[in-house]
Amino acid sequence: MNTQKKYPQGELLRAISVPADLRKLNANQLKQVCDELRQYIIDIVSEKGGHFGASLGVVELTVALHYVFNTPEDQLVWDVGHQAYGHKILTGRKEQFSTNRIKNGLSGFPKRSESVYDTFGVGHASTSISAALGMAIASKGNGKKNKQHIAIIGDGSMTAGIAFEGLNHAGAENTNLLVILNDNCMSIDPAVGALKEYLTDISTSKTYNRARNKIWKILGKISQFGPNAQTVAKKVEGAVKTTLLGESNYFESLNFRYFGPIDGHDAKHLAEVLKDLKEIPGPKILHCLTVKGKGFTPAEKGDSTAWHAPGVFDKETGEILTSKAKKTPPKYQDVFGETIIELAKENENIVGVTPAMLTGSSLNKMMAEMPNRTYDVGIAEQHAVTFSAGMATQGKLPFCNIYSSFMQRAYDQVIHDVALQNLNVVFCLDRGGLVGADGATHHGAFDIAYFRCIPNMIVSSPMNEKELRNLMYTAQRPNQGPFSIRYPRGKGVMLNWKHPFEEIKIGTGRKIIDGEGVAILSFGHPGNFVLRAQEDFKKEGLDIAHYDMRFVKPLDEKLLHKIFKKFNTIITLEDGCLQGGFGSAILEFMANNNYQSTVKRLGIPDEFINHGTQAELHHDCNYDANAIVRTVHEILAEKSVSKVS
Repeated sequence: MNTQKKYPQGELLRAISVPADLRKLNANQLKQVCDELRQYIIDIVSEKGGHFGASLGVVELTVALHYVFNTPEDQLVWDVGHQAYGHKILTGRKEQFSTNRIKNGLSGFPKRSESVYDTFGVGHASTSISAALGMAIASKGNGKKNKQHIAIIGDGSMTAGIAFEGLNHAGAENTNLLVILNDNCMSIDPAVGALKEYLTDISTSKTYNRARNKIWKILGKISQFGPNAQTVAKKVEGAVKTTLLGESNYFESLNFRYFGPIDGHDAKHLAEVLKDLKEIPGPKILHCLTVKGKGFTPAEKGDSTAWHAPGVFDKETGEILTSKAKKTPPKYQDVFGETIIELAKENENIVGVTPAMLTGSSLNKMMAEMPNRTYDVGIAEQHAVTFSAGMATQGKLPFCNIYSSFMQRAYDQVIHDVALQNLNVVFCLDRGGLVGADGATHHGAFDIAYFRCIPNMIVSSPMNEKELRNLMYTAQRPNQGPFSIRYPRGKGVMLNWKHPFEEIKIGTGRKIIDGEGVAILSFGHPGNFVLRAQEDFKKEGLDIAHYDMRFVKPLDEKLLHKIFKKFNTIITLEDGCLQGGFGSAILEFMANNNYQSTVKRLGIPDEFINHGTQAELHHDCNYDANAIVRTVHEILAEKSVSKVS
């Protein structure tokens, strides 16, 4: 029986199942469609949670795009995908939208396997231009000259290097590529850098844009210029640009026709402009000015970071509803944010670096207190790492905080610019392991494997908040070299966590519980799953040993020799991929030292894991407390059978 709640739909939205239905309406009805679509998003997200502000900000743009272009034949590529809720609703997923980000429900991001309208899987920023250009060139090669390709990218995502690389290549190709710059002057945290200032400058130059359009139209009609009319127009246009704007247009210097800025909240006008742009060949960019959270006053006027993904809220009052339960442990990110300030007060060389995750990493705390020692470099992970390396050569000690899944983007820089030179850079990998509702694009599944193979790299993970503080303290001691500390999304386990700092000897683990027969070796936060499992073992009278290894590189070989000499059955536990991860490191140690124990590895299997709550995913991947208990029982049962036989 389907108990899924039905949410009210407006008169026009009710009749739209796919974009072809939208295109049956006349242009004067688009505003009503937008109003109904926005309300539908508000109704559902207020109760279910999800990315909110970004989707409200592009309602009109979404409607206009599907109204003008023949989707899915024409290809829309949404950058990141935070803003794609309206797109999902208009493309056959309206009735399922309430399952967004829920296990077995819709993905929170565009996903090719979910819909033909999702032309490219996204989640990480700044990929849209390169992907859309690849599609455009392929379509041209396939003889589909009229097929359109549209990349929708925000001003924050436009700061990344891959976006510039895509623009640079696209300008040299004569393809049907339209880049829509969704300029709301706001990423998750305030956009930073020179490009932001530049966009503000050209956004405010309405005089230039009005004059530009008039000149183009007038000169295009003067017949005596013959076939050279466009050339003459461009020359005159350049002179006007120099006079009115005082500088050349960056995008046009890359051979893009630039249009705008225009009001991104006028669906009818947007549709008119998009129809015109369809007829103009070659690479084009349309600069749209939008407001994040448009149409919902608390989101529109309030803290854009808070309204990026506010969770459940009261749609009438705008109050974000937070749990008023008893005091709980802090988030790991907040422990990091407060600890780095403590350390920086004692060590003047410490600086904080993050690529556009100032609030998400809690480096905003350091920015508020030490603005001259905290750097948000924008969506530019590669730059963040090499920037940190440069600072390290001059005696600074950067704590470079990057989400695990985003660190993948800067892998070459970690190897070439930090590790090869053995520089003192501390990589704090937030969101290590399975992150929950954001799903496969955001799970920090691979960092243990991809960091432990790098020479000079120390790879560590704390089991709790106290251990995180101690690892951070240890990492800032003199000449530690490249040092990685990974920790999960969400809360820790300690109410009282502000203990005095203790240096941890590099490459040492610790025995948590002694035991017989079976030893569990954990790495990082999942060690707490073992503690929960131990409650069951205690009731059953089982003595199961538990060791928190703390480091996967270097391994505590002295401790491992003791373990392998005592136990013939070992379970490894990690919140990371099994291939090449912590468990693999233990197997390598066993093989290298000719031990013959049985090793059972628990962790993330060799597949991309879909979305769900963290607890659901830990269960599905078979490494939560119940899985540990079950695994121990299976091992003991096998031992019992072998003894009998």
